[in-house]
Amino acid sequence: MSTTASDNGYNRLLEEIFSRYPSVASKGFAPDSYKPGLDNMRAFDRALGYPSSRLRCIHVAGTNGKGSVSSMLASALASQGLSVGLYTSPHLLDFRERARIVTDSGFELVDRGFVYDFLTSWRGLFDELGLSFFEITTGLAFSWFAAREVDVAVIEVGLGGRLDSTNIITPELSVITSIGLDHCALLGDTIEKIAVEKAGIFKPGVPALVWGHDEILDPVFSEQASTKHCPLFYASDFDTVSPKGLDLNGEYQIINYQTTIAALKLLSIEPSLEAIAHTAARTGFRGRWEKLHSSPDVICDIGHNPPALRWNFSQLERLLADGTYDRLIIVYGIMADKDLAGIIPLMPHDADYIFVTPDTPRALPASEILSAFRRLRPTIEARSTTAGSVADALASLLFDTQRGVPPEACAMDSKTLIYVGGSTYVVCEAQKFFEEHFKNGR
Repeated sequence: MSTTASDNGYNRLLEEIFSRYPSVASKGFAPDSYKPGLDNMRAFDRALGYPSSRLRCIHVAGTNGKGSVSSMLASALASQGLSVGLYTSPHLLDFRERARIVTDSGFELVDRGFVYDFLTSWRGLFDELGLSFFEITTGLAFSWFAAREVDVAVIEVGLGGRLDSTNIITPELSVITSIGLDHCALLGDTIEKIAVEKAGIFKPGVPALVWGHDEILDPVFSEQASTKHCPLFYASDFDTVSPKGLDLNGEYQIINYQTTIAALKLLSIEPSLEAIAHTAARTGFRGRWEKLHSSPDVICDIGHNPPALRWNFSQLERLLADGTYDRLIIVYGIMADKDLAGIIPLMPHDADYIFVTPDTPRALPASEILSAFRRLRPTIEARSTTAGSVADALASLLFDTQRGVPPEACAMDSKTLIYVGGSTYVVCEAQKFFEEHFKNGR
């Protein structure tokens, strides 16, 4: 760390940045947290010495799956002996998760000293340009990757594509993982409008890869590719070998895996199936069907919109149907701007529910989730209740607080599965709970 930055100084500076330049994740799409458009980001990049232009990049957008595809690509590229910058958002436990460098031997997060020096050196410009939190972190990531001279950088879009801060780059490949209805107030209220926003990352002459064919969206992407004069490909047209042993093991990862294989082939890189299978271990990518605990098994996943949760809830139902588990408990919280009416009908019938309010002003109160759940699913007779927090819900399931029995002695039946999800905040609080109460988080 910089000689000017003690741990306390670093933490105070981060708290100031979080407070003064609130993020979409913490404050929603307020004027000071979401600033669509590229003028400010281009001015910031210019002041930084154009780090974006010194990077070979792959750009990844999509409603769901873009973080997984970005991480799979980083793992596969690193297995080729390359130094790979990986920029994703949001972070779960540590701000530095947003920027990491992946090599064949593992990953490193952007170091505290660089973060401290960057934020200290450029804080005056943040105000002068009126930058958002995401613009600041994007500039930081680009600068770190350029300073470290990474061989290639995989850049995940923050929101949308066309007006996203990351869209100042000219990549070697543009990827769109999926299209679904999310952030409709900002990106459009139809999948066609959202597809146009995502396709805003297409660049002249740069190959564009979309996950799969769709009778509604194919004409949209064809038109956008034609307008941008770029070749268009579909991942579902490529031959792929079925994945085995993925450590990102949600069933929805099959689409992300196939998209990654197609992307690598377009880059003329022989895919390493072993490297992709060990993406989470090599890149430190978390929160996607992640196992937090055993006996009982606890799975968390950040999926938060109907397209993502349809996959997750269907997988949970199959795990009950095939006898892997005989009881399912779902700890669930959601942000107030999400499509709760579209999500509740997808929720498994044979499950018990504990609804929670994660610690953010954006959260929908658990009591309102419970009320909507009982109104929309009156035939579900399983237990549904609320807890004061994610930690309270998990403690009620795993701890015998009345007898003071330690966590290790309170394991539920091993045929019980606890699923924690609905929001990045819910997953983050679950991760913190297990890291605090259980050795090695397991």
